[in-house]
Amino acid sequence: MVPMPDTTSAIHQDLPTLPAPWRARIPGYADIEALVALRRLDELQGTGEAHVDPAGIESEVAGQASWTRRQLVAVGDDDVPRAWITVHDRAAGRALIWGYFDRDVPQVDEIAAAFYRWAEEAAVAMARFRGITATRLDESPFADDTRQAGWLMDAGYSKRRTWLHMQRPVTPEEASLEPRAGVSVRPVERHENGMPVAADLQVVHQMLETSFQDHFNSYRESFSEFVQRLREDPGHSWDHWWLAYVDTDGGHPVPAGTVVCSSLTAPEGGAPGTYVEYIGVNRAARGRGVAKSLLATAIADAARNGRDRVALEVDADSPTKADELYRSLGWETDYVTESWFKDLDLTD
Repeated sequence: MVPMPDTTSAIHQDLPTLPAPWRARIPGYADIEALVALRRLDELQGTGEAHVDPAGIESEVAGQASWTRRQLVAVGDDDVPRAWITVHDRAAGRALIWGYFDRDVPQVDEIAAAFYRWAEEAAVAMARFRGITATRLDESPFADDTRQAGWLMDAGYSKRRTWLHMQRPVTPEEASLEPRAGVSVRPVERHENGMPVAADLQVVHQMLETSFQDHFNSYRESFSEFVQRLREDPGHSWDHWWLAYVDTDGGHPVPAGTVVCSSLTAPEGGAPGTYVEYIGVNRAARGRGVAKSLLATAIADAARNGRDRVALEVDADSPTKADELYRSLGWETDYVTESWFKDLDLTD
């Protein structure tokens, strides 16, 4: 008989003690408006502008995305959240940490320290519940945010990577863009009820898993984890998933790459956009125009649907020099974030 894991620590975790007049509690549906404001403040501090999607925050707090997250807010006498931390159980051995703090709060340094300690305890509980002996905490502050970098260093994190958040405009004329010669691209096949065919989803997952094996932070994400996480995004739509094929010497097309996108909400007075969640090319098919064909497909789809931009995130030190490809195709860096890691050994 396989022993069942001890779920006690995963189910119950004491709330941290905060300096008066602050206290910690779990956020709820009634906090969404305040958390939208807090996230907007965080983006303004980091990038000078903010494009916060309230539907995304609702999903994180009271929707599908909340199912894989543990989170806390700090409130004062008015019970309005002024700090928010989330621990996302993304996959076995990976916990994403997201901390948002109102820097005008006099006790913000003490609140941040307490929240990062709590986040580590939550991540350890998640890992133990999974029955694994190691996990990595991953937080992504904006570049040059020395305040948050200081909190992370104090909590034992170290900076490991830089990410470029890039964007390019889309024009109506680009609706006619086509894949490169020798490459064919098609949407993930769907049933009559609009749901995707399982075989295609499994090919997408396999393609991404193999494409990113040479990435510095590569780890295995199960098929169910992958699909669940992407469906948590309110901008998710099955018609934003595509597969690319190239011909073999015998003329038989084989899967060569995939791109998964989502919809970006329209800013006030503006148009919606497209976000490239993932683009992966089979290593055996690199150099044949697969990535350019997939990007052309996403751009053309955006143009046909009245979207004015396509955004994506890329590793500044990508071994495939992906950032150079994006620049050559019209993308420019909008803002920069960093990856800060803390690796935990749970064998003791």
